[in-house]
Amino acid sequence: MGFEVKQQVPMPFIYKEIKQDVGYRIDLIVNKKVIMEVKTVEALIPVHYLQLLTYLKLSKLKLGLLINFNSKFLKDSIHRVVNNL
Repeated sequence: MGFEVKQQVPMPFIYKEIKQDVGYRIDLIVNKKVIMEVKTVEALIPVHYLQLLTYLKLSKLKLGLLINFNSKFLKDSIHRVVNNL
């Protein structure tokens, strides 16, 4: 459909003198603008939102979608997370 989608994008982790080339892996990045974090859990908990927010801050992107596929209705399981908008 013309979207540029990257999967399992490695995100380096740097803290003080400690550097890891692959500290995190972002599920999907769409058009270099939106991070999509995909879950299949009974219920989303605050750490899932914080994980996505961390990815947004480290990548310097503004918009993310947190999607939980373990739901009766998918529309109820899509959550928008923003970084400093």
